[in-house]
Amino acid sequence: MDKITRIGIDTSKSVFVLHGVNAADEPVLRKKLRRRQMLDFFRIMEPTRIGLEACGAAHYWARELMALGHAVMLLPPQYVKPYVQRGKNDAADASAICEAMSRPRMRFVPGKTAEQQAALMLMGVREQLIARRTQLANMIRGYAAEFGITAARGLDKIELLLARIAMAADVPELAKELFATLGEQYGELRPKLRSIDAQLLAWHRHNELSRRLAQVPAIGPIGATLLAMKVPDPRAFRTGRDFAAWLGLTPKDHSTAGKQRLGVITRAGDEALRSTLVSGATAVIQQVSKARGNPSPWLIALIKRKPPKLAAVALANKTARIAWKLMVSGEPYDCNHGAASHTVGNAA
Repeated sequence: MDKITRIGIDTSKSVFVLHGVNAADEPVLRKKLRRRQMLDFFRIMEPTRIGLEACGAAHYWARELMALGHAVMLLPPQYVKPYVQRGKNDAADASAICEAMSRPRMRFVPGKTAEQQAALMLMGVREQLIARRTQLANMIRGYAAEFGITAARGLDKIELLLARIAMAADVPELAKELFATLGEQYGELRPKLRSIDAQLLAWHRHNELSRRLAQVPAIGPIGATLLAMKVPDPRAFRTGRDFAAWLGLTPKDHSTAGKQRLGVITRAGDEALRSTLVSGATAVIQQVSKARGNPSPWLIALIKRKPPKLAAVALANKTARIAWKLMVSGEPYDCNHGAASHTVGNAA
């Protein structure tokens, strides 16, 4: 058999389909493996380039295959899709991965270590607990409204609402029992969230990059930890604009025939990271509107001519570019850098 130069693997929970080509890009390997056969197969194979879609368990397989001496490349699934030919099956997907990984302009996903995966799991568990807390709060408020009992907005009003329901004479006993069950679940989430937040804050304090990023006014501890966790290789982006585009903070481009047409932001990339940056930017703009802080002339002018939400997205875009620069350079944040540049520009 001709020497294999690269292999594309379509992964799943238990079945893995391989598509390998030689130096002339001719298919020389088409094979289906079970999960238990994967490592044994690649252990006896000469080191080669292997492509995987960056989906579930991809980082685990990347670490295992790299330990065997292979060069592993993780590809974003949306970049592989254009290379899928007619039909949709595992063999076609493996062939598309093999083809996509050979393209000179292809972008790859940096592999993550087990420690980085554990840190991301910490953030994911926190998001799920918050979502469950919101769900329970909405359920309690919704069911209480059916019995004519309402409360002011805010999570701190839920316990008072439950106490009022327990004392209400016109609420059936069955409903009170069910409200008590929901209240128990709601109460159990509070200590769990406090524990997760404490672990997250400890991670932030022990990570030098996260501490530097938190110096940026629109980035708090949560945003800083998300950036440090989810961007293991900032040098994969050529510029800060490429990084902002990866986060979905740049406008959609519908330009043609020399006429530029820009739309709303693409909302591509990581939703949690993007929404955190926008929330941080919104908080900064709210403080500026109350005449607090020391905003830059650029931000003041932006707020005057643009609606608050649009200004928040623009500030989030700029914040992403600043964060990229800090991650690449290793320098601390200089709050006077932008103001100094603005002054020099005006003097010129």
